Amino acid sequence: MRLLDVHHPLVAHKLAVLRDRSTNSATFRLLTDELVTLLAYEATRDARVAEIVVETPVAPARGVKLSSPKPIVVPILRAGLGMLDGMTRLLPTAEVGFLGMIRDEQTLQATTYANRLPEDLTGRQCYLLDPMLATGGTLAASISYLAEKGADHITAVCLLAAPEGLERVERETAELQIPVTIVTAAVDERLNDKGYIVPGLGDAGDRLYGLAD
Repeated sequence: MRLLDVHHPLVAHKLAVLRDRSTNSATFRLLTDELVTLLAYEATRDARVAEIVVETPVAPARGVKLSSPKPIVVPILRAGLGMLDGMTRLLPTAEVGFLGMIRDEQTLQATTYANRLPEDLTGRQCYLLDPMLATGGTLAASISYLAEKGADHITAVCLLAAPEGLERVERETAELQIPVTIVTAAVDERLNDKGYIVPGLGDAGDRLYGLAD
């Protein structure tokens, strides 16, 4: 597993505002969208391309285009939906699938409750969207699920990550034998006893959709 902890002044600025408990849902959604686009730029450095030749107004020029099969963007419901527009802004031709994972608050184990993905992902590059890499159970299960369907290159885009979650994802995906990359705006200190990232930014889903206290 490869970790890409993005260091950029704009990333740090937007993340600081997202962390602020006084930031309202509308601003939180806007900044999440902007931050994901910045992270997506880094996440797509390994996007597969094919060489092409185009005609400029002056002469032919060599270039590239995204190769087939198209990459697929997979937000993990529900909070991952708040990251979808920011990601597809950079990958407008990508297909979009949906994966619903829920974490048991007692056991902290993730289970699947919704699946809108192609049956066969053979040869596909997949971009998973999950705001918070906390315990790592949800993300590890999602990565394994995509790999079982044939995905051969998986990149997860997360706003924040905890060391415990990163360790778990690395441990549980080590035998997949496919490239797995985690792209995040920051790696925070730790998890608390409730499985929340510290200092974190709270529950991303609640803050995105206006259900926070």
